[in-house]
Amino acid sequence: MAWPCREELWLDRIDAARRAYAVLARSIAQYEPVTMIAREADVADASVLCGSGVDVLPLATDDSWIRDTGPTFLTDGAGGRMGVAWRFNGWGEKFTPYGDDAALAEALLDRLGIAVRRAPIVLEGGAFCSDGDGTLLITEQCALNPNRNPAITRAAMTEVLQDVLGIRKVIWLAGGFESDETEGHVDNVARFTGPGDVLAVTPGDAGDADFETLSENLARLSEATDAGGRPLNVWTLPRPAPRVVGGRVLPQSYANFYVANGAVIVPSFNDPADSPAAAILAKAFPKRRIESVPAQDIAYGGGAVHCATLEEPVSRPG
Repeated sequence: MAWPCREELWLDRIDAARRAYAVLARSIAQYEPVTMIAREADVADASVLCGSGVDVLPLATDDSWIRDTGPTFLTDGAGGRMGVAWRFNGWGEKFTPYGDDAALAEALLDRLGIAVRRAPIVLEGGAFCSDGDGTLLITEQCALNPNRNPAITRAAMTEVLQDVLGIRKVIWLAGGFESDETEGHVDNVARFTGPGDVLAVTPGDAGDADFETLSENLARLSEATDAGGRPLNVWTLPRPAPRVVGGRVLPQSYANFYVANGAVIVPSFNDPADSPAAAILAKAFPKRRIESVPAQDIAYGGGAVHCATLEEPVSRPG
């Protein structure tokens, strides 16, 4: 994880965001080791709020969305690991400066002693989701946006993703939430729970700003097959009611969960849909405990649980 520090983003809610990140870190630490990256000036405060069960690592960052700025870890099935460092441009030059975040993936891999593979394109880790068996979900709205990679075609992007990540099949969805400043990160709208199984956020009524996009996503998933040629089993997730805080429409989504060792850490939004969504996730992950954490203060910054976390696979002898 990475400690919230961009005051222009969080404004007067930065302290609430930091408390929410600390709660999230402590929740995950019940199941696996957690390291919180923080600027040198924030190390002491992060250590106090997170507590002794969370390690704090001083590294330069521009903010707290480690899913997007950190490396994408790859494993070779024999205990070997590598990290992909994507080019990062502040979500299409929306947030500046972003130099520390752009350098974070390689800096972290260097500290961990893990080999780096430099990707030739701009992309964020929350923009795609893999089933771990050769299939990838991604949206056209984000990956083909000219503010990331001008003039890139879907075919060319597919080729890069297959080459860099070892993917055999890319399933292209239409897009994400209108309120999402990432312009269509898939981790808000669809997530694999395993090979052949995918969770997708359902559209509301026809007056919903995202109705057409989410309906198109569901239609594409219902017709898609994975890398093994299997049709997908599609679970559907409800959406919490729209919420505006400080003039911002929060991009709230139960699909923005984190899979930990033995548990699924699920965002909650003090909404009637919290319990039904957690029940669906419990069925989708029957061997894992469902751990709900408050995420409204995280959502104010534009993300949720998945955006704020990044798993590091353990290295096992081959």
